[in-house]
Amino acid sequence: MLLRNALALGPRMCSTHISRRPLVETARASSDMSEFRKVFSKAKHIAIITGAGVSAESGVPTFRGAGEYWRKWQSQDLATPEAFSRNPSRVWEFYHYRRQLALRNKPNAAHLALAECEARLRRQGRSVVIITQNIDDLHQQAGSKHVLKIHGSLMETRCVSCGHVAVNHKSPICRALEGKGAPDPDVADAQIPVDKLPRCRESDCSGLLRPNVVFFGETLDSLILTKVEKELEICDLCLVVGTSSIVYPAAMFGPQVASRGIPVAEFNTKTTPKTEYFTYHFQGQCGTTLPAALARHESEVI
Repeated sequence: MLLRNALALGPRMCSTHISRRPLVETARASSDMSEFRKVFSKAKHIAIITGAGVSAESGVPTFRGAGEYWRKWQSQDLATPEAFSRNPSRVWEFYHYRRQLALRNKPNAAHLALAECEARLRRQGRSVVIITQNIDDLHQQAGSKHVLKIHGSLMETRCVSCGHVAVNHKSPICRALEGKGAPDPDVADAQIPVDKLPRCRESDCSGLLRPNVVFFGETLDSLILTKVEKELEICDLCLVVGTSSIVYPAAMFGPQVASRGIPVAEFNTKTTPKTEYFTYHFQGQCGTTLPAALARHESEVI
């Protein structure tokens, strides 16, 4: 199966390791937009893999890059099962701040271009699926309908006791988090008692809630991955947009598609460890390059 190698990599992890064993022989990635547009005009099933770079253009930080800290920690320090077990108050403060950012900020030109493209091509009997690593739901805010969220959502909670998953856009999510979560390095932890943190509302439960996101070290949802696998097996064009290609197993999705000879186009502000595997590379802000790439082609009749 297409993703067998990717899934064998195990849980979600962040790595800067660059494999030197190519999945498929490729020439230097092209930046010829007119050539890409010809391929785009003929594609019937387009899979679009999006990462943190898309959200960053809406002002949503990843807390993974150089200098990106929440207080004195980065995402991989806090977004782990161990961190949540040790200090659920601190982790909830971190995610409360991220929820506030996601609720406050708006979809950018890249999000809107993807949503418009999906709706337009649907009327032509063509399909677009967004496979996103982002947890901010900005794709849905922009109007995208066919979205597979492989790392979960900030706007969902999961009970650690009964497992119930619920959508929750309330801000703050609980009274104790109101005014908390400031990112400045000199801000002290709120040390909120566990019984004051978000609790399950299912009958006879009241267990502790956690963000329904995939922490580093956790395995991705097998049902979501099955859907991803199906989409990547049928796509005849793949776009890799705004992702550093260092978070696994998602980093392998594009190269796996390329290994079966399908055109893959990367849109990013710089080259990545996986650029060498792709047919096209378009450098620049996604909000600039993507709308031009996905605009209505002259051959489209609807």
